[in-house]
Amino acid sequence: MNKNADTKRIERISKALGDPYRIRIVEAIRQDGEWTQCNVLLEMLDLAQSTVSHHVKQLVDADLLIAEKEGRNAKYRLNKEAFAAYIEYLSAFAG
Repeated sequence: MNKNADTKRIERISKALGDPYRIRIVEAIRQDGEWTQCNVLLEMLDLAQSTVSHHVKQLVDADLLIAEKEGRNAKYRLNKEAFAAYIEYLSAFAG
């Protein structure tokens, strides 16, 4: 991957994590285990389904969540490799 693509990826991840609801979604999925059903997120956030879907889509588009369809429903898990790459990028600023 070239440097410009890496920069775009970091930008997408940063924007996706820049919303408090998205942080709560990521945290809920981390605590829930490998897969989290969308209805669990709906109940937790007390938001309209379309709003939760929008937030989840932003996280999926940033490659932070992996989605798997189960019939009409979807379940999500964290993309740990994407988080690790993002943390590695940020760690360069700490040292």
